Amino acid sequence: MSLLSLALVASCVSAHTIFQQVYVNGVDQGRLQGVRYPSYNGPITDVTSNDLICNGGPNPLVTPLSTKIITAPAGAQVTAQWHNTLTSNTGDNPDPIDSSHKGPILTYLAKVDSALQTNITGLKWFKIYEDGLDVATTTWAVDKLNANAGKVTFTIPSCIAPGQYLMRHELIALHAASSYPGAQLYMECAQLQITGGGSTSPATVSIPGLYKGTDPGITVNIYWPVLTNYTIPGPAVFKC
Repeated sequence: MSLLSLALVASCVSAHTIFQQVYVNGVDQGRLQGVRYPSYNGPITDVTSNDLICNGGPNPLVTPLSTKIITAPAGAQVTAQWHNTLTSNTGDNPDPIDSSHKGPILTYLAKVDSALQTNITGLKWFKIYEDGLDVATTTWAVDKLNANAGKVTFTIPSCIAPGQYLMRHELIALHAASSYPGAQLYMECAQLQITGGGSTSPATVSIPGLYKGTDPGITVNIYWPVLTNYTIPGPAVFKC
């Protein structure tokens, strides 16, 4: 491999990211605790792959998986934090992700029998958070993430049933998404015990299946013509 090719590979890897830390109502749950994280910070680009669920495949998950289950009351503020690599820290360059990797950030939940179960196919997911493009300021969710030390905060719906859940937190980088496959999808799953709450059962979607390569939020040229709107992919955010 040429020096140029090596440099391009190194640059590509340095631009990637991993969700690896959770805070509940501002309380740090520990880095790499209660999160299923990969050994490599690469993306998933095939929206039909089972690797879209909680990562894996080309980015092997570190085993044994964390046995921690994070307790979060329904209605809690949960913060997810991203870092460039498993050893990167806030202030490193680039951390949490290269500024060129603009795109939306989304969060989904799926109720499970056990947050530690290894079989995650066939789960039913609902979206609880999304942030995309502010057209007026040309600010993407990823821009806000970089400005906030890799942190993004959202609310656990107050009306959902108590129990164990997987929380799938996702960043979609669109810098190369003018054709499919081009969008880079980064996601990890955290293991939650949600307490309190109610009995509402949200409408759900399957993963894979929630995105298509033809979705305007997956295949899009973010450079030209200048975007006057951006459609975040996936279902609507569930509201109590």
